Amino acid sequence: MTRTRDTAVAAPTTAIRFAQAATVLSVLVLIWQFFSAGQLVTGEDALGGHGAGAIALHVATFLILAATVLEGRSTRVWWPAALAAVVFVLTFVQAALGSSGDIALHVPVAMVLTVGTVWLTAWAFWPSA
Repeated sequence: MTRTRDTAVAAPTTAIRFAQAATVLSVLVLIWQFFSAGQLVTGEDALGGHGAGAIALHVATFLILAATVLEGRSTRVWWPAALAAVVFVLTFVQAALGSSGDIALHVPVAMVLTVGTVWLTAWAFWPSA
């Protein structure tokens, strides 16, 4: 008995695997950011950890951007790369808002970042990706 591979169910590309890893890393960093933000709100000294998480988020979202660009080059589907670019840029806006102490904008931008990152994570793991 021989097994044949169904062409409709091809193996995921390296770029998709890269996107999956980068999006999971970004979600984990966001979880850390929410945890450390909670510590800050309760008065604990977690600013160093929150700042380090911000840097990690810059790196992780850049990795998503790189992965989605690589995937876009092979599939010609560019909306994930566009969304990843917006998320990446928003990490810097977010950091600037946090550094300036503008929590009234810092929190809503965190929600937008989270939605964008989760959306990219869902895309990366969606069977047709």
